[in-house]
Formats: sequence, C-alpha cells, structure tokens
Amino acid sequence: QVQLVESGGGLVQPGGSLRLSCAASGSIFSTYAMNWYRQAPGKQRELVAGITTGSSSNYVDSVKGRFTISRDNAKNTVFLQMDRLKPEDTAVYLCNVKARPVGWGSPQDYWGQGTQVTVSS
Repeated sequence: QVQLVESGGGLVQPGGSLRLSCAASGSIFSTYAMNWYRQAPGKQRELVAGITTGSSSNYVDSVKGRFTISRDNAKNTVFLQMDRLKPEDTAVYLCNVKARPVGWGSPQDYWGQGTQVTVSS
C-alpha cells in the first residue's frame, strides 16, 4: 500500500540545525494531514508539528519559532526543519501521514520507522 521512509536524523550540538524528511511511496491516491511526532525515553509520544493539504501548520509550544514543517505534495514528502536545537529535543522522531491508497474509499494512518535526533555537546 503505502510506505514511509524517513531520513535526516543524527547527532548535533545545542544550537545546531537538522532537517528531517519523510517520503511516502506506493499506490497513493491522495495524501491528507502530515505530522511529525517524537518520543523520548520514558515519555509519551508527542505531536510536534502538523500540516494540512493546504499547508496550514500547527506546532507544540516548545518548538514554536524554532521548527518549521513543510510539504511537497507532488512528491508526497513532508519536511521538518529544526533550528536552535536543545538537548530536550532529543528523541526518536516519527512521521505520520494520512493517505488514501488507490482503490480504497477512505484514508488510512501510516507511520515511518523513526529517526533518532540527539542534541548533545
């Protein structure tokens, strides 16, 4: 059906930047909301940012002004530009895409495999 492949995680010093990408592939009829979540050890999964098909976006308060979510509808790809990173941003980041596969009547939820982001000096 639909597969999500994430890239762009890694180790960065505090104050640095990273750009995450998540590409959806497969038999896709259309995509809808695209989101980035994160999960740190011992903590609940948290919605970091989301973007609609019309590119309206929302962010958790802790990343407002530092992270920017964007999407390329032609390539079914969502990005997360992370600037001025802090140690508390350390987590596994997962993309979540609502997509309607070809031949399906309604959209389904799909998840990426996760990419590790570590912010440390």
